[in-house]
This record gives sequence, C-alpha cells and structure tokens, in this order.
Amino acid sequence: MRHGAARVEAATPPDRDRAVDALRALAILGVVLGHWLVTALVADGGTLHTASPLQHMPWLAPISWVFQTLAVFFLVGGHVATRGYASARARGATYGQWLTARLSRLFKPAAAVLTLWTVTAIALLLSGADFETVRALVKLALSPLWFLVVFAGLTAATPLVTRLNPLWPLAVVLHVDVIRFGLGGPSWLGWVNVAAGWMVPYTLGAAWTRGELDRARAGWVLLVGGTAATAALVLWAGYPASMVGVPGTTISNLDPPTLAAVTFGLAQCGLALLLRDRLRRAMRRPLAWSAVALVNLSAMTIFLWHQTALMATTATTLPAGHLPGLHTHPDTLTWVAARIAWLPVFALALTICWTAFRPYEHPTRPRPSELPSPSLGLTR
Repeated sequence: MRHGAARVEAATPPDRDRAVDALRALAILGVVLGHWLVTALVADGGTLHTASPLQHMPWLAPISWVFQTLAVFFLVGGHVATRGYASARARGATYGQWLTARLSRLFKPAAAVLTLWTVTAIALLLSGADFETVRALVKLALSPLWFLVVFAGLTAATPLVTRLNPLWPLAVVLHVDVIRFGLGGPSWLGWVNVAAGWMVPYTLGAAWTRGELDRARAGWVLLVGGTAATAALVLWAGYPASMVGVPGTTISNLDPPTLAAVTFGLAQCGLALLLRDRLRRAMRRPLAWSAVALVNLSAMTIFLWHQTALMATTATTLPAGHLPGLHTHPDTLTWVAARIAWLPVFALALTICWTAFRPYEHPTRPRPSELPSPSLGLTR
C-alpha cells in the first residue's frame, strides 16, 4: 500500500492543487453516505417501495446538512471547467473539441447504467414482478443521472458563465420562490431553479478561478451569510429543515431546488473555501493523497452505481426475511443503528460494481502519470 501511495505521489505534478481533488472526493462520499443513510427500500407483502427515516423522525434533519454536498460538486466543477477551458483555448483547441472531450467522460459510464437497468427492468416485468416495485427500483437506480444532465448543461455554458456574477442566478432563484410560494404562482416555475440554483455554486467556482475567492474573508462571508439566510428561511419562511427530499412532504428543498437549498449551498461553499489550506496540508501525506486520487479516478463509477449497490444488497438478502435496517420501516432509532451496521455491506457491493463497470470510465488502464487525475469530466 505504501509503495502504491509513493508511486501516486511521484506521479503527481508538483503544482497540482490537491485541495480541489480532496473537496471533490468529500462531496462524492457525502452524497453516497447520505443516500445510504436516508434511503430505505421497505418490503410490504410482495412489493418494495422507498421510504426515509426523515419522514418518521424529522428531528434527524441535521443528517442531511452533513451529507447533502451537491453544492461542493458544482463549486469544484465550475472552478475546474473554467480553468480547463482557458487552458484549452491557450493550446489552440476549439470549444467543440473541449466540450466533446469533457462530456464523453460523463456519458460513457452513464450508458452502462442505462443499459443494465433497461435490461433488468424488462426482465423483471416479464418475470411477473410488481410494476410499482420495478418502478421504484428503476427510479432509484437512475436518480443520479439528473446530476449529469444539469452538469452537462452548465459545462456547455461555461464560456457564457465564466464572468457571470453569482448574484444573478441567485436573484433568479429568489424571484422564482417569491412567485411560487409568496404569490401563489404555478409549481412548474420551480424547475427554472434546476439551472439557476446550481449555477450559483458553479459561477462561484468560476470566481475562484479568477482569484476573487482567494482571501479567507470570502469564505467567511459565504459561510456566515449562507448559514444565517438558511436559518431564517427555515425558521420564519416555512422552508423544510431537511436539505434532501422526504417522501410525503409538500415542499422539497431539492426537487426542484429552493432558495433555502441555494443559501445552504453558499454556506457549504464558504466552508469548502476555508478548508482549502488544511486540505492541502493533509494531502501531503502519500496515503491520504492516494486514497483521494483513487476516489477521483473512480468518481463516476462510485456516483452512478452506489444506489444499485444498495438495491442489490436489499434484493439478495430478501429471502432471509425482513431484516432490520434493510427491509423494515425506517421509523425507529433501532433502524438507524441497523442501517449503519449495513454500510460496510453496501460498500462491498459497490466495490463489486466498481470492479465490473470501472472500465467504462477508463476504457484503458491509466498511465502512472494519469493516476491523480480527477474524474466526473472535471480534468483540467
């Protein structure tokens, strides 16, 4: 292990900002652990349906504050995309060449997920499986793909948003929510926030590239301002405390994004910026850096297959009966404790998925000089 870590360390360019890779790895692991902790597949008779412990124990909402790390995805994505686009233009590459290279890293691994679950869904239906069960499984398995669509759209718009002030998309989110919730406007208007809401951290990433967020003051303003705004929206404006969707609620902070989700994301981005120096120091340790490099190399595989790993574990253990923390209703702390105990099993199932499907992310074995390169289409 130490020998492998030393090889990764030696292959890393000395000018690489390792804090960027560390932030991306933390964001990926946050999403995975968050989904594994708050997503339940409950067995009722011959059907499976999704549920959440947050539905029965809303006081567990702070869990979502820790593991809902999507804003950090888009912060890092905007930073690396704008930096990469400037570098490509300096080399003489066209916009089309740059965009094609980046999007291919996103959609090739996604094709494997779509293919497998299309075949699986057809096979289940032909075998007589309950339609609602198949629908729940497919929806859960393909849920990570929405991220790719939004991220691809923002990536394509990178030249347009390179110098866009984050206050502009933030203002759009504010006005959309005022119309929806304050003036009784149509609910479909909220889908405007899918683009505008995630454009806020993406344009913050572009500001990071321009050097506008280098001082600690910027991080503190985002952290304190975002936290205060989110607290005010939750306490006095009626926004949900959970930063993830909860079955049965009338308003979700993520589906589509609300102003509270965006201000919470601002606080997350501020904290991420403040942690950069500490992360750079931590990444000087070869073992820590090699672990981060491995996560970045496998980011798309981990992200796209972690829900499948959860469902595979649930399905293969169902013949053993309704196991606590896996097939039972998530309505007690006993369920939470049992779910935590299942996390290593989910990780093992994800490792099997990683072994089988990582070649779609990297069709050829990476050269040693490529080992630290990040994934998710975010290479510079």
